[in-house]
Amino acid sequence: MRTIYGPIYTLRPYERGIQETLGKYNKFVMPGLGFQLPIVHIIRVRDVREHTMDIEPQPVITKDNVEITVDGVMWVRPTADEEGIKRTFYNIDDWKRAVIQLAMTNLRQEFGELSLDESLVAREKIANNLQRILNAFAVEWGLTVSKVEIRLIDPPDDIKKAMHKQKTAEQERRSMKLLATGEFEAAQQQKLAIIQRAEGEREAVIQVAQGKAEAIRLVNEAAERYFIGNAQELKRIEMIETSLRDNTKVVITEHGISPTLLLGSLPMSLVSKGNGREVTEAK
Repeated sequence: MRTIYGPIYTLRPYERGIQETLGKYNKFVMPGLGFQLPIVHIIRVRDVREHTMDIEPQPVITKDNVEITVDGVMWVRPTADEEGIKRTFYNIDDWKRAVIQLAMTNLRQEFGELSLDESLVAREKIANNLQRILNAFAVEWGLTVSKVEIRLIDPPDDIKKAMHKQKTAEQERRSMKLLATGEFEAAQQQKLAIIQRAEGEREAVIQVAQGKAEAIRLVNEAAERYFIGNAQELKRIEMIETSLRDNTKVVITEHGISPTLLLGSLPMSLVSKGNGREVTEAK
């Protein structure tokens, strides 16, 4: 805030002011050049830009009786209209100090309703609640709290060590779980590969068997079609050969050789009927 007593004054674009005449409110002053009567008039000027304000680190007690240190930052600006500027001068003596004290008080209350674990993950929730509460009071002072952020939540050293150990154990547990999952998936892939290989071998055996069966079928068809008569003739020749080795009578006819096996040790004769000849051989 600044105060102008001279006869000529200038307000910048980000400033708003009020003029008092002999100690009483006279009018709202906008940016630009103006004139006033010294001693009779004075101008009180307010900067209506956003003001960055720190919430100093302070100890707070959580719901589970753990003392932690927290701090934050907030952005506050005076309302730029006439009523808001009047309130910043007439409803509060030091609006910056008032807002900071209000923020610190409500910050302790917010953390007091949460456990340590809840506090560590509730920064945004606490900041939103604090902004809402501050705005409810700040409107009476002609102020607007634009944003609140919680910067630090610092537990005691022993709590930090315990949390670190817990975090390490959790990371190890996750690593073991990931390792076990990887091994299981690898075993599943190996099992699938074995099954696929066995299936391939089975299909190969089936195809080989089918090929052999087809070959046998083709051979049988060829034998039935081309070798039935030849096989019968070959059998007859084998019978003749056997008959000639044993004391057998052989008759040559119009239809070929007809062997007849005689009982006992009878002589073998070769007879040709009709225009043939007869050969008799004694053993």
